[in-house]
Amino acid sequence: MQSASPGPAPRRGGPPLRHDESPRRVTLLELFFDLVYVVALALISRGLVEELDWHRAGQALVILAAVWWTWAITTLVTDMYDPERPEIKLLIAAVMFGALLMTTAIPEAFGARGLVFAGTYVAIHLGRGLFLMPAVRHDRKTQKRAARIFIWFAVSAVPWIGGAFVSGDGRLFLWAGALAIDYLGFRLAYPVPGLGAVPSTQRNVTAEHLAERYQQFFIIALGDAILTIGTMFSLEHHEVDNIAAFGVSFATTLLFWRIYVHKSGELLPLAIATSREPNKFLHTAPYTHLLMVAGVVTTAAGFDLILHEPEGRTPPAWAAVILGGPALFLVGRSIFEYEVFSRVSLSRPAGLLALLTVAPAVLFLPTLSAAAAAMLVLAGVAIADLRRSYGRPPEAPAPPH
Repeated sequence: MQSASPGPAPRRGGPPLRHDESPRRVTLLELFFDLVYVVALALISRGLVEELDWHRAGQALVILAAVWWTWAITTLVTDMYDPERPEIKLLIAAVMFGALLMTTAIPEAFGARGLVFAGTYVAIHLGRGLFLMPAVRHDRKTQKRAARIFIWFAVSAVPWIGGAFVSGDGRLFLWAGALAIDYLGFRLAYPVPGLGAVPSTQRNVTAEHLAERYQQFFIIALGDAILTIGTMFSLEHHEVDNIAAFGVSFATTLLFWRIYVHKSGELLPLAIATSREPNKFLHTAPYTHLLMVAGVVTTAAGFDLILHEPEGRTPPAWAAVILGGPALFLVGRSIFEYEVFSRVSLSRPAGLLALLTVAPAVLFLPTLSAAAAAMLVLAGVAIADLRRSYGRPPEAPAPPH
C-alpha cells in the first residue's frame, strides 16, 4: 500500500480493525462483491410482475429487505474493519458466496426453496459473528460488540428458520417479524442484558468509504432498471409504441440518477465528515437508501409492464407499480435530503402530491401514458432542483449540531 507522504505503515498484527492508515477508498473486492446484488435486484423486480397483487408485493418487500440487509451489514463490517487484511477479504468472499446462494433461491423463496433462502441468510449473519469474535479476541471491547450483534441475529434466526417450515401467510409474517428484529437491533445499537448497547465510540464511521458504498449500491439499483429496459425492449423493438416506452423508461432512470445526486448525493461524504454526530448517518442511511432502492426496483418492474403492454387501460395494480415506484423513491430521497441539509425541498412533497393527484386519471389511460405521467412528475422535481441552485454558490451541508 502506497502513501503520498511518509507515515506509519498500516498495522498487520492484532485485531483486523480499520486504522487511520487504512485506505479510505472502496476496494476492488468490495466492488466485486456488489455484482451479486445486480442479479438479486433483477430477480426481485421480475418476480414482482409475474403475479402482480398486494400479496406478491409484500413478499417482494421482505425479500428485498433481507437481501439489502446482507449488503448493508457487510458494508459496515468493511467500514469498521480493515478490508485489506486477509481475514476480512476471506470474510467478504464467504459472504459473497452465501449472498449468491441466497439470490438463487429468490424466485422460490416463498415456495420450495424457502429453507435455502432463510438458512443462507441466517448463516451469513451468524457465520460473520462466529468468524469475527475469535479474530478480535485480543480486543475485548470489539469482541463484545461482535457478540452483541451475534446474539441479536441468533434471536431473529428462530423466526427465519421457523418460517421456512410453514407456507403462505405464515412464512410472510414470520419472516417480516424476523426482519423487524434485525432492523430494530441495528437502530437500538444491539442492547444485550449484561453487556448493554454498543457504545457510541464503537460506532464511528469512515465518511468517504461509507458514503461511496451507498452511492454505489444506488447505481446498482439503476443498473437493474437499465437491464430491464435493454432486455425487454429487444423482444419487439420494431414497434413505435415500444420505442416510445423505451424512451420514457430511459428518461425515468436518468431522472432518478439526477435527483439522487443533486447536492445531497454529491455532498454526503462532506456532510458525514463535518458533522459532530456522524453516527446519525450510520443510523438512518440503511433505511433511507432501502426506500430509494425499493422505489427504483418497483419502477423497473413497471418498465417490464409498459415495454410488454404499452397500450390499453392501466389496471389498478399496474398503476400502483408505475406510480408507486417513483413515490417510494421521493419519500426516501426526502429523508435523505434531511440527513444532509436538515431541510426538505418543496419539490419532493410536491412531486408526491402530483403522483397522488394523477393516480385516478391513469386508470383510464394507456399504460404508456401512466409511465409518461410519472416521468413528467420526476422531470418537474429535477427542474425545480436546477432552478433552485442555478446561479447560486454551491450549497454546503447543514452546520454541525
